[in-house]
Amino acid sequence: MNFRLLPETASSFAQEYNPLFWFEISVIATMTVLIFFLVFFFAIKYRRRSESERPPLIHGSVPLEIFWSVVPLGVMAIMFFWGARLYYEYFTPPPDAIDVYITGKQWMWKVQYPEGQREINELHVPVGRAVKLTMASEDVIHSFFVPSFRLKRDVVPGHFNVAWFRATKQGRYHWFCAEYCGTQHSGMIGWVTVMDPRDYENWLAGGGVTGSMASQGEKLFQQLGCSSCHLLDQQGRCPVLRNLYGNPVQLDDGRVVIADDAYIRESILNPNAKITANFKRDVMPTFQGQVSEEGLMQLIAFIKSLSAGPRPNQTIGAAQTGQDLGPSRMGGVMPRGAPAGGRTSATPITERPRNPNERKQ
Repeated sequence: MNFRLLPETASSFAQEYNPLFWFEISVIATMTVLIFFLVFFFAIKYRRRSESERPPLIHGSVPLEIFWSVVPLGVMAIMFFWGARLYYEYFTPPPDAIDVYITGKQWMWKVQYPEGQREINELHVPVGRAVKLTMASEDVIHSFFVPSFRLKRDVVPGHFNVAWFRATKQGRYHWFCAEYCGTQHSGMIGWVTVMDPRDYENWLAGGGVTGSMASQGEKLFQQLGCSSCHLLDQQGRCPVLRNLYGNPVQLDDGRVVIADDAYIRESILNPNAKITANFKRDVMPTFQGQVSEEGLMQLIAFIKSLSAGPRPNQTIGAAQTGQDLGPSRMGGVMPRGAPAGGRTSATPITERPRNPNERKQ
């Protein structure tokens, strides 16, 4: 029987996690043995041997007290800073990581790739490349857990959760939902297939694709009539979205935030949460519950693509440079007379400032 205390090591993070795990196990085991040994040793050595025995008065030892205070503190400090470094690395995806979008729902995992491929309970990744997972839940709390990667990330409804890994060994590795999520929780499992980079590229180039996530997001954007306010060559009723993603946005309360996935998602579902400077609030209805998590991811992929360089025949947001990017945001409302196209969801828009020249640079 092949007994393993730890699962197979198949990611770069697992390789860094294992030494910390064994260090902590060693400290715990050493301290446990030492404490029990001293308890029994002192119980026997200093036991009372007769009713008349009186032990000598001991005032203590300052060096000994310093030793047993400083040494454990030092050991705990090593654990803390070692763990803090791994924690920071765990929550800081590399900038060149491959994007993969995962949606959890009772009781399956739906996977989307930027190139357009979709899978259920399957994830294909290349060996040696960092992979960033943007995850969302459509119902309850789930937990994405790949033991061989030492990767575990809760997926909480209402916002995106991000994790990343770099697989170091080809093969197939089990993943689980590690949070009880209902009657079929035990069946909410899947497989990560780690492939040779060339085989992965060939797999991506395979058939059955209905378009990239960005193109699907653009279709949804057009279908919802959002392009009637996001104009190509000039400022419309809403801010420009081109080159918005990843850039700072100045809000009406003086704060500056970064237009990342979470910010854009919040702007779609709760447009009054963060209003850009010089744009009005209370002009856009909420679309909470009217657009799926997959649709949100597609819309975000489309907006992200607008920051990757100009695209021909674009129907939204005129390209701007420099200072004009600051106040641009996604927020506001569809104009009352805009084409309906199905009001099941929409990309949020804000009303245009009365005087564009007054916008902060």
